[in-house]
Amino acid sequence: MQKIIECIPNFSEGRDKKKIDKICKAITNVKGILLLNVESDIAHNRSVITFAGTPVAVLEAAFQATKTASRIIDLTRHKGEHPRMGATDVIPLVPISGITMKECVRLAQKLGSRIGIELKIPVYLYEKAAKREDRKNLANIRKGEYEGLKKEIGKNADRKPDFGPKYLGKAGATAVGAREPLIAYNVNLDTKNIKIAKAIAKKIREKDGGFKSVKALGFELKDKGITQVSMNLTNYKITPPHIVFNAIKKEAKAKNVEIIESEIIGLIPKKALIKGAKHLLKIKKFKNDQVLENILKKKLQNFQKPLQ
Repeated sequence: MQKIIECIPNFSEGRDKKKIDKICKAITNVKGILLLNVESDIAHNRSVITFAGTPVAVLEAAFQATKTASRIIDLTRHKGEHPRMGATDVIPLVPISGITMKECVRLAQKLGSRIGIELKIPVYLYEKAAKREDRKNLANIRKGEYEGLKKEIGKNADRKPDFGPKYLGKAGATAVGAREPLIAYNVNLDTKNIKIAKAIAKKIREKDGGFKSVKALGFELKDKGITQVSMNLTNYKITPPHIVFNAIKKEAKAKNVEIIESEIIGLIPKKALIKGAKHLLKIKKFKNDQVLENILKKKLQNFQKPLQ
């Protein structure tokens, strides 16, 4: 089986299409890369790009994208709702087929080392690739964002990067890691009151006693006159989207606030959507093989003769 990994780098640019296109071009210029999705958000001023390929191709594409972003994104001038510390803020590697998480950890270390040495960008290893327990959680690394890290990186030993210099340039720092698939999921609320969004986010996130595998923040989307509960569901098998949606709906209703819509940033595993449909539609004894694409794929894999 061919080794395939997915890479979902986040870039601190969501408003300038020309810059986003340049980063995408740096990725697609690498032979063997499949560009799967590009999501940009104006309020967050952030883009999430998803691509996949062989380990060699993915590492090269991630490096070239980071190199391009470091030249065209200036963190000293960056403004946006989403926390950030670098032009290329985070680079997660996800095993898809024929490759283990352990191998992805080694690849993350290799990529991080190259970025640190060749681009002179501080790199922090996170999630499964973290060398320190406190760095498994990206939020701990990104604490204080670009401005806070710039003040501490050369003075505080706890902020010493795993690779690269102990100072921040205009490209900031980058977190590189290996992880399981996660779902970036946002719920928009029909209120301008940021306190409500933040209170709901606090109620549902794991670190404050909420749902396991849920990270959440409350944001104000000033351009739309609304607020948002922005989430990362780090293990959808433990807490899928429909569970947090229902919880947010309940909390919002208690505060006389309606949900406008929800949105998925990037890609989502099919199993997560099936799980939500089973729950919301109350389907009795539903099996995954009842999904047309699933059963067709299974049958075709065992089919000896080519279809006529």
